[in-house]
Amino acid sequence: MKLRLAIAQINCTVGDLEGNCRKITGCVGKAADQGVDIIVFPELAITGYPPEDLLLKPKFIADNIDSLKNTARSVNDMICVIGFVNKTGPDLFNSAAVIRKSKIAGIYNKMLLPNYGVFDENRYFKAGSAPAVFRAGGLAFGVNICEDIWHKDGPIKAQAAAGAGLILNINSSPYHAGKMKEREELIKREAKSNGVFIAYANLVGGQDELVFDGQSMIVGPSGKIICRARAFREDFIVADLDITPCRAKRMKKAVVIAKEFEPKKKTPLLSKKEVKPLEPVAEVYEALVLGLKDYVAKNGFNKVLIGLSGGIDSSLVATLAVDALGKDNVAGIYMPTRYSSEESGRDAGELAVNLGIKFITMSIDQMYSLFLMAFEKQFAGLGRDITEENIQARIRGNILMAFSNKFGWLVLTTGNKSEMSTGYATLYGDMAGGLAVIKDVPKTLVYKLAKYRNSLGKAIPDAVFTKEPTAELRPEQKDRDTLPAYEVLDPIIKAYVEEDKSPAEITAAGFDKETVTRVIRMVDRSEYKRRQSPPGIKITPKAFGKDRRMPITNKYR
Repeated sequence: MKLRLAIAQINCTVGDLEGNCRKITGCVGKAADQGVDIIVFPELAITGYPPEDLLLKPKFIADNIDSLKNTARSVNDMICVIGFVNKTGPDLFNSAAVIRKSKIAGIYNKMLLPNYGVFDENRYFKAGSAPAVFRAGGLAFGVNICEDIWHKDGPIKAQAAAGAGLILNINSSPYHAGKMKEREELIKREAKSNGVFIAYANLVGGQDELVFDGQSMIVGPSGKIICRARAFREDFIVADLDITPCRAKRMKKAVVIAKEFEPKKKTPLLSKKEVKPLEPVAEVYEALVLGLKDYVAKNGFNKVLIGLSGGIDSSLVATLAVDALGKDNVAGIYMPTRYSSEESGRDAGELAVNLGIKFITMSIDQMYSLFLMAFEKQFAGLGRDITEENIQARIRGNILMAFSNKFGWLVLTTGNKSEMSTGYATLYGDMAGGLAVIKDVPKTLVYKLAKYRNSLGKAIPDAVFTKEPTAELRPEQKDRDTLPAYEVLDPIIKAYVEEDKSPAEITAAGFDKETVTRVIRMVDRSEYKRRQSPPGIKITPKAFGKDRRMPITNKYR
């Protein structure tokens, strides 16, 4: 049986039922124009993913079901699979609706609910009880959802054994570096071992900390990828498949959605450029751009503001912002004090010129002097320390938020994962803002991302790459006064934060015991700071926030 299958890789917004359904309906129309027999949409496409505690609102559940029914009216004789929230009695299910001729002909409830990392599906959903196979004439296909396909004993095995030659797997699988390769190997293996075609439909777009990378694919029974959707972009992919008709005697438990089903007569498919996977650093860069773009747009902002220091972190964030939003929607402000070098001002200005963004210089030295005078009596006899350093950062935070209030600009913070891990940041100072763009990006990766971006077109001045990192809050200050070299620090953080290794295990890997102990102490003591920081875009397997939830009050060491 030759049929035409499409995957609609769409960017859904959580809670925007009308907007999500409008996208679905548009893709259904596009599929009809191209003679598509089956079209597949991502997991929870009606509600967006993850809807979190919106799922506790009965009206939201009812509206999502009504939206699905209204959308079903746009589906004629093709088969359409859409993710939604199903309700049976008091129970909610993460489900897929199989639609044909304007009616919901069948429903599959997700069996394997992820409850680790950023996933919390057991909080909301009840697990489905059985695999589902659907039959339309001589076509038999299985439907499953995301986590279902990640387990070797998941429903796909039973579906294939029951005669399904095609598996439609709908997903909202969030991105982290390296996940695409792991995911691709899994889909190839499952297709080959079960002798089935797999249509892997993934969500694309940013949602708070998460980025969904898309990269949907259709894989044949040999394990070969037939076609692939783009990364970090909406896409619509179509393929013609030759599927062996099912044998009726194996299909006793199948849900019959059509007694007869004849694929449409086909016109030749338009040739499409082959999509190749991105290189690792390019992949992370694109994830950050999409996460930033969607966070700004979906939350109703138009423009962003960045405190520019002349350093690598703020330079990268400003460049990401321009790539995500356009130069006319980005402003940078340089706020020097007596400790700021001429080079810092020059580099911040050159970056702004290269990017073509609005650039403001506003000295805070006079304000800083007034603060020192105000505290003179109370701090008499006490030497200067981190208190006076943090006052500068907090003045800058106040200025950034004043611009935000006055002009409606969203402030982007510029702290990286190395700093957020160790607490090398100032609460209500450089941590003040609405989105921490590179919160999950280690310092060593910051440099790689910046070099990658410059390879596409010069943006960040050369001097920014060669200067030694410094906060410039006191004379001759350098990051290495407080932190180990980033080449040492970042692997220790990865081992402790992302891999949950013990101090002994990290030391055994070749790191200095005293350094390991010091870094771990900084990480543990900084939980209260991270809890008050803005959300940041997740690009590693374990990010701070939903991925890693440590108690602030905690005596375990």
